[in-house]
Amino acid sequence: VQLQASGGGLVQAGGSLRLSCAASDLTFSRYTMGWFRQAPGKEREFVSGIWWDADTTYYDDSVKGRFTISRDNAKNTVYLQMNSLKPEDTAVYYCAMDRTTYGRGWFPGGVGYWGKGTQVTVSS
Repeated sequence: VQLQASGGGLVQAGGSLRLSCAASDLTFSRYTMGWFRQAPGKEREFVSGIWWDADTTYYDDSVKGRFTISRDNAKNTVYLQMNSLKPEDTAVYYCAMDRTTYGRGWFPGGVGYWGKGTQVTVSS
């Protein structure tokens, strides 16, 4: 499985970006998907997730109310709309696919596949 993330870039504080992650797996609709990020000198952290059926989503408190995750199963793509960006959102963002199908948690068995990451830089 290949996950191709795109949409990162340089934006001023208060601006917006939309990340996309396209999966090569035709069974994409069976998997929980998520976005993680890793800032320089910090551990990778779970930012947002969406279940395979899109009924349940998760947001870290640091992005709640500013980021929106969504998926288009017909296009095998998950999105992360990021609004009101802050300098502390600067990081490499990675999309991730769950290890198991039809999961009902947030990667309880670990991440099955990682995308290569896309850089998001927010200037003050």
